Amino acid sequence: MRKHVTRAAATAGAFAAAGVAATVFKNLSAQRRLERRGDETPFGSVHGESHYLAAHDDVPLHAEVDAGPEPTIVFLHGWMCDLDTWHYQRLALRGLARMVFCDLRSHGRSGVTSASNSSLDDLADDLLTVLESLAADSRVVLVGHSMGGMAIMRFAARHRDVFERQVAGAVLIGTSGGKLMRKSPALRYIAAMMRATTPVLDWGREFNSFSVIKRWALGPHASEAAADISNEMILRAPSRVIVNFYPNFLDLDLGEGFEALARVPTVVVGGTKDVLTPFSHSRWLARHIDGAELVTIEDAGHMMMFEDPATVTEAIETVLKEAS
Repeated sequence: MRKHVTRAAATAGAFAAAGVAATVFKNLSAQRRLERRGDETPFGSVHGESHYLAAHDDVPLHAEVDAGPEPTIVFLHGWMCDLDTWHYQRLALRGLARMVFCDLRSHGRSGVTSASNSSLDDLADDLLTVLESLAADSRVVLVGHSMGGMAIMRFAARHRDVFERQVAGAVLIGTSGGKLMRKSPALRYIAAMMRATTPVLDWGREFNSFSVIKRWALGPHASEAAADISNEMILRAPSRVIVNFYPNFLDLDLGEGFEALARVPTVVVGGTKDVLTPFSHSRWLARHIDGAELVTIEDAGHMMMFEDPATVTEAIETVLKEAS
């Protein structure tokens, strides 16, 4: 019996030592990547006037405002991200327009939700709250990445009267209007991860996260800096965000909002190597939203705001000029 206990203790000690070694190695690797990035303006350091708004179900929503001329650009980030998604676009567009950056519910500095109030309807209603609170008297250009783009499409259907009264243009980046589960290998990969319990999922996300993010979130030729800041941001999101928002993608159908979007200048931006929302979905959106322009970013993955920030910024500027 004593031998078995000794062996078990030795095995547990070996696993603990391996875990510590892996953590130390991961932290050293992350520090080296940070040093190599050499950011002129460090990622995560760009902020504006901070606001907390009460959502329809009293969830506190965090948003930041950068002053500038009308119209107002409202930015919605994607799943497992936060308002730092727009780091490069924010720097490039400062002074050209008034800008509002939102942390989606359960993301960034916004309040925590459960599975029961993490739907696209909730996100669409949150966008209404943001407009009523921070852009009530302004024409707006809506910019959304991934799930943020889905929230805009849902908003166009759910609050069409407000959309038609206030929205002057839209930019939909790396997003989908429906049938996403059929063609997204990354979502199928995440589905397999979700079979684990939350503590195991937490550990799995931490272990070698840089390589996983580089494989599934970026194109094959993305810079190390783009991969590193994507990894840094995505790891901030707790695992409950994965679990609670995942059902939104199972039976996705956002076509009801296309007619409203067709009434304003709309640009769809897609990366040809996006494995989370494949480029075929961007092409499909551009075909089905009457008058929409498709901007193709060759070899870019899902995090194209970091991979090719200039092209994404140019797409926003195109709509901004038409809306002004």
